[in-house]
Amino acid sequence: MTVSNAKLFRDMAQTRSFSRAASLAGISQSAASQHVQEVERRLGVTLFDRSTRPMRLTPAGRLYTRYCKDVLDREERFLTALAALKARVEGSVRVASIYSIGLSEVSRLKEQFSARFPHASLEVDYLRPDKVYEAVESGEADLGLISYPRASREIQVIPWRKETMALAAPPSHPLAARAVLEPEDLNGQDYVGFDSDLMIRRELDRFLRERGVEVRLTMQFDNIQMVKEAVAVGSGISILPDRTMHAEIEQGRLVSIPLHAPGLVRPLGIIHRRRKVFNRAAASFLELLREAPPF
Repeated sequence: MTVSNAKLFRDMAQTRSFSRAASLAGISQSAASQHVQEVERRLGVTLFDRSTRPMRLTPAGRLYTRYCKDVLDREERFLTALAALKARVEGSVRVASIYSIGLSEVSRLKEQFSARFPHASLEVDYLRPDKVYEAVESGEADLGLISYPRASREIQVIPWRKETMALAAPPSHPLAARAVLEPEDLNGQDYVGFDSDLMIRRELDRFLRERGVEVRLTMQFDNIQMVKEAVAVGSGISILPDRTMHAEIEQGRLVSIPLHAPGLVRPLGIIHRRRKVFNRAAASFLELLREAPPF
């Protein structure tokens, strides 16, 4: 059993796809399939039920998956212990982040991390929320930065901070001069929203519905940056985390108007795989994140 073979089978078990696991390993689907067949021949058992789509693990397959995870956990513990013998923090930490956190935060965090730990490296991928979870679950990322975080059997959540939500509008909008707004002031307004499959869209829809507010959805996007751009050019108003609008406010392209809506916040969290053993670089970056202001 090699570490690469253990990771390959773990990825097959998690994705339930030979092709996806092969892509993650950088090998052909045929090679991945042949590897499973060889293990099945050697053990004398069937590891996957191939009659279903997606395929499912057999009882023997689940047992072998636990064995592979044990091998990978031992490898992580060994590398972590080895790194602890060294006096300096080095290695790399891989982070998957949703766009709105990454674009507004990670540049600053990268500078701080590099200055504090010059022998370590920080790699960041900006992804849709569902892809952030996938990256963390598969081991492609050590940490994930996500809004409205949810824990699962595979994922652990570290609460990070809560961001106050406010109304975003172009400076020329009739509501832009108001000092504070009631939710009812949004009734009948043109509104730029998020895609319906995103948690922030569902939470904002619930907020408006509970207050009897109806808006006219003009456009919808899968990230905050595009929503801000649409608002800035006059396509409607929106509700966004106040701190994500600072650059556009300084440029005179947006105004942020407080909403009289106690509790309307966007929770952010740090996610990682349960029982994850962090190397020194990842542990140091996690500590840096925890030092960030909570609001």
